[in-house]
Amino acid sequence: MNYFFWITAGYLSGSIMYAYLLPMLIKHIDIRSLSDDGNPGTANAFKHAGVSVGICVICCELLKGFFPVWLACRRLNMEKMIFALVMASPVLGHAYPLFWKGRNGGKSIAVSFGVLLGFLPDLRLALLLAAYYLLFSLIVIIRPHLLRSVLTYLCYCVSCLLLGSRTSIVAGCLLISAIVIWKHLVKYKGEKISISFLRPQKARPDGLAE
Repeated sequence: MNYFFWITAGYLSGSIMYAYLLPMLIKHIDIRSLSDDGNPGTANAFKHAGVSVGICVICCELLKGFFPVWLACRRLNMEKMIFALVMASPVLGHAYPLFWKGRNGGKSIAVSFGVLLGFLPDLRLALLLAAYYLLFSLIVIIRPHLLRSVLTYLCYCVSCLLLGSRTSIVAGCLLISAIVIWKHLVKYKGEKISISFLRPQKARPDGLAE
């Protein structure tokens, strides 16, 4: 029953849509109606509500994934497979929030990072996901961003399987990735895909970069 308590707590925590609530309460705007994709997410909060509101949003989105997992890690046996559902529950809550009466939630990127940070002081899982985002944002540049996230989480799944960590933790990472990938794919509208590579600038004879 302890596992079901933390699964429920994680889902309810994830269902609180701070990316929608804070811009509405502070700026009196509905970012869903202002954004192109209608997504109540952190990126749209920064874009339409400003940096200060965006920072508050990302902190809350991280914490709603962090606390249920961080607390559960100290009270439950992480070796049991059901712990994978404890990990995935905040992400599922954000993607399909209870309090929105059946309306779809966000794409669950920030909350998934929060879940992985819940394993503090072990940051390997969170840093691995961040590394893939940096790879596909700065070196091998994938556009649109939606497919960049899909590729990031696909590579993350493969890496988690190869790392050989606890089976329950790997299963949790796979569930989280599946939710995020699905939420991105259903938003895909056939945008043109492009792949570019970061190339070092050539030095000119006068010593300046081209």
